[in-house]
Amino acid sequence: MPDQPNIILIMTDQQRGDCLGIEGHTALQTPNLDWIARTGTHFRRGYSECPSCIPARRCLMTGTAPAANGMVGYGGAEWYPAHTLAGELTKAGYQTEMIGKLHLQPLHKRFGFEHMQLADATRGKDNEYVEWLQKQHGRMDVDPGMAHGIASNGWVGRPHHLPEEQMHTFWCIDRAMGFLKKRDPSAPFFLNISMIDPHPPLTPPSVYYDRYIDRELPDPVVGDWAPEFDGPQKGLDPNASEICLDKHDMQCSRAAYYGMINFIDEQIGRLYQYASRDLNDCLILFTSDHGEMLGDHNLFRKTWPYEASARVPFIARAPRSWGLPSEVQCDSPVGIQDIMPTFLDAAGVDIPETCTGKSLLPIMRGEASSVREVLHGEHSGCYANDQGNQYITDGKHKYIWYTQTGREHLFNLEEDPDECRDLALTEDADSLLHPWRNRMIATLKDRPEGFTDGEKLISGKEHKYLMPGYEPDKTYPFL
Repeated sequence: MPDQPNIILIMTDQQRGDCLGIEGHTALQTPNLDWIARTGTHFRRGYSECPSCIPARRCLMTGTAPAANGMVGYGGAEWYPAHTLAGELTKAGYQTEMIGKLHLQPLHKRFGFEHMQLADATRGKDNEYVEWLQKQHGRMDVDPGMAHGIASNGWVGRPHHLPEEQMHTFWCIDRAMGFLKKRDPSAPFFLNISMIDPHPPLTPPSVYYDRYIDRELPDPVVGDWAPEFDGPQKGLDPNASEICLDKHDMQCSRAAYYGMINFIDEQIGRLYQYASRDLNDCLILFTSDHGEMLGDHNLFRKTWPYEASARVPFIARAPRSWGLPSEVQCDSPVGIQDIMPTFLDAAGVDIPETCTGKSLLPIMRGEASSVREVLHGEHSGCYANDQGNQYITDGKHKYIWYTQTGREHLFNLEEDPDECRDLALTEDADSLLHPWRNRMIATLKDRPEGFTDGEKLISGKEHKYLMPGYEPDKTYPFL
């Protein structure tokens, strides 16, 4: 294996783990991503350890679990970690470039990148994409990308009013092509392409919306445990997280969401056509920061511990010169925290002791089937305080505990991948829950919130988005 391969990390925002053609999706087209997965390793149980934008990206940039980096829910906070993915690669001689959404504070801090082209959203100030778009339209007083009027966290779907060459995903790929054209040929590179899509607003280019709006799309799944509605309702908040849509509204929402992912895939194809030689010599990893409920279980948005929200696409392809096996499938849990150790391992760089993630190269080489027994994830209450949750999974089952209410779920992911049957509601629930409850107690035993006394889980303890006593330059030992 050669030293210091070129590395490309492509990250989308709010893409469900089942939204790849290779996952068996009945409608969605993702031929380029499917090809990367089939010629490399498809991690079928990839998870976001804290499924919302900012905390997930902290896991990514430091290779740490949420409790280790201090943020266990959604919110803003300045952050000065001692070791970052980009920083360690920069110190090792890599040319490091960030394009698109970083979504960390303080704004414009580089977190180890030598150079950034920062665009955290399709609106707002201090955003290179928005500034470029304003110049294209000669309107410096507005956000042209948001002129469609669709909510930036909502469920409404429609075609975008802009041509595809003016959208954020296209902008990111253009700039990635520019970087590859002008990069330093004497140094290895790390290129992080981070797209906002398919995060709402659900507004793909019209050709991609048209591709799906009249197709038969999969209906939402609704579990025996899900919040109940008498039926679809009108007049609900376009940003609502608990909602039951009528058939037409759901068709528009899903057609737009799938269209955005299809657009991403074809832009990745454009990048590959432009720089196939560079990319064949790269370690490429594609993932997302979290998923999207998309109406499943009468829920929308993120932060939920369920598969649609917490599971993400996770595929990797090694440089062809490494000779690693193709068509590798991994069914054990991996997380966003594993990306930094994997890249550092590939580059021959020491992995800092602060990292809680694991290198996935043994799995990609076919030498191992897993790097851990269970993966732990969590999220403090976001849309409502009582939605704070913890989950653990071994890839076959998932146990969920809500920190404020004490509610529990247990799902058999092998038999029930859509989490429609809650084993916590069955007659033998106590015997099924007991070993998983003990695993959660062991996971949380050293946490300062007091979630457990070592013998039982204790609900109602304060569960905020920052760890108690948070300090922006501190690494926490609570794992």
